[in-house]
Amino acid sequence: MLRFLLQLGFLTVIYYVSAWVVGILNLLIPAGVFGMILMYVLLSTGVIKMSYISKGSAFLIRHLGFFFIPIAVGLMAYGGLIKTSGIQILIMIVFSTVIGLGVTAGVSQLFSKREEARHGHNAD
Repeated sequence: MLRFLLQLGFLTVIYYVSAWVVGILNLLIPAGVFGMILMYVLLSTGVIKMSYISKGSAFLIRHLGFFFIPIAVGLMAYGGLIKTSGIQILIMIVFSTVIGLGVTAGVSQLFSKREEARHGHNAD
């Protein structure tokens, strides 16, 4: 239990450090995105090991749906806007999701190919 709490605490610290860096440097990316980049760098360089965050991150991923409840409740205040512009909003959401999935797939393939080349495996 203590390890789990320490891992959650560490992930929280990473987020707050990211928020601080984004604020200090006036970066135009959200702190959460910068935090993911920071976490990737820390993991890929071996500064931290996956075992240091595995239980805490698994818990957060398992309960990810709960983080969307405040967003859904907040949308209730914009019922009129959704009634009048709902189709346009939906089109933008679908379009941006497709772009996001495409970029994610491309980056994933790029890193996968780099990893395979680094370890000398061929993708057949």
